[in-house]
Amino acid sequence: MFKNTLNLTSEGNKNLTYAIIICTLENLTLFLPFVVLLQMIVTLIMPLVTQTPLDTNHLWMLFAFGILSALLFFIVYRIEYRKTYTAAYNESMATRVEVAERMRKLPLSFFNQRNLADLTTNLMSNCFTIEHVMSHVVPQMIGYTLSSTIACIMLAVYDWRMALAIFCVLPLAAFIVFVGKKLEEGLSQQHIKAKLAVSDQVQEYLEGIKVIKAFGLSEQKFRHLDSSLKNMMKAAIKFEFLAGMFVTGSTILLQTGIGIVILVGVTLVSNGTLNIFAFLTFILVSTRIYAPIIALMTLLPEFFHFLQSLKSMQKLRRTEPMNGRTDIDLTNFDISLNDVTFAYNQVDVIKHATITIPANKVTAFVGPSGSGKTTLSRLIGRFWDVKSGSIIIGNQTIRDIDPDKLMSYMSFVFQDVILFNDTIFNNIRVGNENATAEQVYDAARKARCDEFIMRLPQSYDTVLSENGGTLSGGERQRISIARALLKNAPIILLDEATASLDPQNEVLIQQAISELIYNRTVIVIAHRLRTITNADQIIVLDHGHIIEQGNFKSLMAQSGLFYKLYTIQQQNQGWNIS
Repeated sequence: MFKNTLNLTSEGNKNLTYAIIICTLENLTLFLPFVVLLQMIVTLIMPLVTQTPLDTNHLWMLFAFGILSALLFFIVYRIEYRKTYTAAYNESMATRVEVAERMRKLPLSFFNQRNLADLTTNLMSNCFTIEHVMSHVVPQMIGYTLSSTIACIMLAVYDWRMALAIFCVLPLAAFIVFVGKKLEEGLSQQHIKAKLAVSDQVQEYLEGIKVIKAFGLSEQKFRHLDSSLKNMMKAAIKFEFLAGMFVTGSTILLQTGIGIVILVGVTLVSNGTLNIFAFLTFILVSTRIYAPIIALMTLLPEFFHFLQSLKSMQKLRRTEPMNGRTDIDLTNFDISLNDVTFAYNQVDVIKHATITIPANKVTAFVGPSGSGKTTLSRLIGRFWDVKSGSIIIGNQTIRDIDPDKLMSYMSFVFQDVILFNDTIFNNIRVGNENATAEQVYDAARKARCDEFIMRLPQSYDTVLSENGGTLSGGERQRISIARALLKNAPIILLDEATASLDPQNEVLIQQAISELIYNRTVIVIAHRLRTITNADQIIVLDHGHIIEQGNFKSLMAQSGLFYKLYTIQQQNQGWNIS
């Protein structure tokens, strides 16, 4: 039951079940001191009523039993702590890993439809909520329910009238909480949306801080962030107030049960149908038995809010990951696209593309911005699955190959390089985690990284700032090429690796790329058409259609779109500020 409702692993479900059992036992052991106290009171009062000597042996026995009950509670609490809290933290860790692993296997279309704040909330906030609910809510809530039910049955066996007096207010208190649940759902959703809006605003503010400062937008953008924070605060106050109001109402109602117990008990004692010792027993028990029920009522709104938060994670888990076989080994690296169509949000952006990309040759994708060049390269890497048609490498359709296995045959050099807050050595080693130090150094030398790395304070052990902010664009790009060299994959995809570089860096990176592409199947996305004049094949795209293909000379002879784009670029090279 818990496994599907709370999205638990098998181990987490088992540990939660154990935690509930132990929590129930812990609550029941808390009744033992009251039993001992009642017996002591009876033992002390009995001589006054019956005019008999005090039974000291019985008192010592009760004292020993009290010590044993305290020891038993300590043992049960230790077990409960280990099963509840340790298991909850382990489950939270497993959930984070499982969510991250699932995200890694989802197609990029999923990320295009979800903002980063929502995904971060899934990975961090919702996982923390699971951890909290697993450790502080669910075991206690169900444990309180079971222990209170067992206590109710035992009291009913002793005297059903007094048991009914104790629990008669419980249905009405529970009804108040569940009525509150219906009203809280809307406010809970508003609270969740308000938190996501704050995450969005914080992310936008931090990512755009350079633009904000450059254009003097600090006041305006901070106003948006401040407004989001205030909206979240208002949503939180509304939700907490409503939840607190219903919980407080049910708690006050439960407390009236003690008065009902006294009223019914006095009536029964007056009628002679209940002895005074039983009456005292029920009064003392009623002061204790309401504590777990009140705690249960307090936990319910938090649990209901958790179920709302869980919907976002359930949506993530319902999204089918990209799968495939891991036992397929590629030996031939010809690439064929057969009548491939692909759509973003139901709009076709690649339309009936048919291409053959020969192995060990350089093929360039060119065309105006938005023509589909990058999308086509991502389809070959199976960042998405095609809408129709097929992409074949060697003799295998890539849809049949596990994405991780397929990626092992490819190296990407993107225009935007992502670097980690780690040493330069480890950033290069991303290309091959099993590479030796010498292999890393060799890749760095071939990528023309060695010269700038050795100028850094700790050379290869220099820790980069977030995303390599202390390095220039050319230096970051060369590290990316070093990664690709270290990976040594047979298929290379270059996404405009020299588009934004100064001439000196461009020369260095072109030298590094020459090392990288030797004797490999290479796909180049190019805006600077002069860089691909020696390509074996040039594919020209426009609005998702392949409209021209051939080598440089044949395309120039056609005087088509490629000729037009190349001519315009050549003319623009002579542009200057006059």
